Amino acid sequence: MARKDTEQYRSYEKDAFDNPPEGPVGVHRGNRPMIVRLTPFVIVLVAAVAAGVLFWSIFSGEAANMFNRRSEQTQTTAQTSQVASSSSADESASGAASHSSQSASASESTSAEDTPSQTPSESESAQSTPEESQQVNTNAQITVINGTGVSGLANDRAGVLQNQGFTNVSAANPDATTVLPAQTVVYYQNEADLATAQQVANALGITTVEQSASIGTPIQVVLMQ
Repeated sequence: MARKDTEQYRSYEKDAFDNPPEGPVGVHRGNRPMIVRLTPFVIVLVAAVAAGVLFWSIFSGEAANMFNRRSEQTQTTAQTSQVASSSSADESASGAASHSSQSASASESTSAEDTPSQTPSESESAQSTPEESQQVNTNAQITVINGTGVSGLANDRAGVLQNQGFTNVSAANPDATTVLPAQTVVYYQNEADLATAQQVANALGITTVEQSASIGTPIQVVLMQ
């Protein structure tokens, strides 16, 4: 007959395992805070926003580069067209100027051929009266030199010129530097004084009028015997 096991739970002394704590025992996960539960969603949202910003930056930069390239191409095309237009305008202007020059040369040649040459009488008439194209200067300085030895003759001739409207007339005797001519003469310094000298000669009845750069006044009258 088998031996009856009389040892039971109560037969052993109690230890720490016989006094378990109250409440659930074993693996247990309590309620987590709200911030812990929302953290994954926040991370996903931030990652999505960062990805969107990165994508937008890349796309906008590429779009800006494409726009700049198109603008540069447009400007280059416009400049090329402008240069071509300017070249065409310059060539047209050069052609027009050349044509105008040729036309002007042809017109001048035709005019020169069609214009009749002057006859000898017309040329002599134009050369014989140069003083008509000049003006008489009644304010020109005029000196009347008495080379005759007759007292008062220079003053008398100066008075005649003053009566003719000449306002700057003086009488003088020859000095050591005066070269007396062989006959009475009216000298003038410059071509502009020719008409005035001729008018003086006509007023005094003198036929000889000569140009001389050595006289001291624009008009000089030398009276001789």
